[in-house]
Amino acid sequence: MGICVIGLNYKSASIELRERLAFSRLEVQMALRNWSDFFIDSEAVLLSTCNRTEIYISLDSGEPPALERVIEYLLKQKSSSDIVSDVSIFLPHVFMFRDLLAAEHLFSVTSGLDSMLLGEVQISSQVKSAYQIALEAGVVGAVLNRLFQLALKTSKQITNETQLHNHRVSLPSIAVSDFALQIFERLDDKRVLVFGAGEMGRETLQYLREYGAKNITISNRSIDNAERLADEFGGRVGDWRNRFELIIDSDLIVSATSSADYIVTLEDFRRIEFQRGNRALFVLDLAAPRDFDPLIGEISNVYLYSIDDLQETCLRNREGRDREIPKANQIVKRNANDFMSWLNFRQGGEVIRKLREQLDNLKDAEIERLFNKLSDLNEKEKSEIIYSFERFIGKALHLPLSSLKDESQNGEPNKLLTALAHLFRLN
Repeated sequence: MGICVIGLNYKSASIELRERLAFSRLEVQMALRNWSDFFIDSEAVLLSTCNRTEIYISLDSGEPPALERVIEYLLKQKSSSDIVSDVSIFLPHVFMFRDLLAAEHLFSVTSGLDSMLLGEVQISSQVKSAYQIALEAGVVGAVLNRLFQLALKTSKQITNETQLHNHRVSLPSIAVSDFALQIFERLDDKRVLVFGAGEMGRETLQYLREYGAKNITISNRSIDNAERLADEFGGRVGDWRNRFELIIDSDLIVSATSSADYIVTLEDFRRIEFQRGNRALFVLDLAAPRDFDPLIGEISNVYLYSIDDLQETCLRNREGRDREIPKANQIVKRNANDFMSWLNFRQGGEVIRKLREQLDNLKDAEIERLFNKLSDLNEKEKSEIIYSFERFIGKALHLPLSSLKDESQNGEPNKLLTALAHLFRLN
C-alpha cells in the first residue's frame, strides 16, 4: 500500500509541452471514468491547470505503474489522439514522487507553495475541484480521500497560521491590493479601462476581477488582441483612436502597452480634465517605458503610480513572504508525516488482520481436532479450552504487534511488515 504522484509542471516542462497534456474538466472526467479498467484496484485524482498536470495514485500493491504506461494512458484520453506516439517526448520532463514526498508535494501545491506565483490562492479551489471530480467518478477510496482532505486542511492552516498570502509579490497583485484598494473601498461599481492586451494587463485584470471589478473596457492598437482579452474577462472593446474619450468615463486605468512614447501626455489630459468633473482617477502605469506622462500625477484627484512606485512595496512584501515560508513548510511536513503515520498504521493493521485470521483458522482446526478426540467434554470444558487458546494467541502476539504499531505511527514499518508477512506467508 502506498501513494505516488506522476506528472509535469512549469518547473519541468515548457508551456508548449504542458499544453499538450492539459485536460479540460470534461477530459478529466472521462479519463477518471476509464481509469479502473486499466489500473485495477487503484485510486486516482487528476489535477490539471495551466501550470501542471499531475495524477495522484494509491495502489494496494504499493508499487506505482510505469511512467510510460501512465503518460500513454493520459495521452489516449485527450481529445486529440494523434499525439499518442509522442510519449517519449514527455518522459524526460515527467517526475514521480512516492509516499512522504508525494504527500508533501500535494500539500505544497494546494497551499500555493509550489505555484509559479508563490502563495497563489486559486490553486486550493482547483485542487478541491479535481478531488470532487474524482469522487464523482468513483475512483477515490479511503487513502486518497484522507490525503486530499488533509491537503485542503493544510492550505487553510497555512492561511490562518501564517502571513504568506498577505504578502503579494507580483507587480499586478501589489498594484491592485496595496494601491487600488487604498483609493477605492470597492471595485464592483468602478469603470475599469485597460490599455494594452499583453500578459501584464491580463494578470492585472485577473486580480481586478478577483476583487469584484465588473465594468471593464479594453483598448489596444490591435483590435484582435483586445477582443480576445475582452472575451476572456467579460469586458468590451474600446476604440484606441478614442482613448481620451474612454478616459473621461473611467475610474481606474491600467496601462501596459509597448509604446515607445507616452500614450497620454499632460496636454492630452488637460484637454479632457474638465469633462471628468472632480471624480478621482486611479492610474496604474505598468509599462516600461511609461505610458502616462508622470506630470499627470500632480493633478488633483489623479493617483498615478508607475512600476518604480510599486518596486519598494514589492521588495518589502517579498521579504515578508520569505519569512513566512519556513512556517508554512513546517505545517506541510507535519501534516505529511501525520498522513504517513496513518497510512503506515492502516497498512500494519491489514497485516495484523491477516495474521490473526490465519491464526484463528489454525486455532479452529486444532480445537475441532481436540474436541473430536475428547468426545466426552461438556460445554463448560469446551468453553475453557477455547478461551485458553484465544488467550495464548493474544499474549503471544501482544509484544510483536505492539512493536509493529509503534513503528507504523513513529517510523517506517516496511521492514517489520515484510518480515512478518514473509515469516507467516501472508499475501
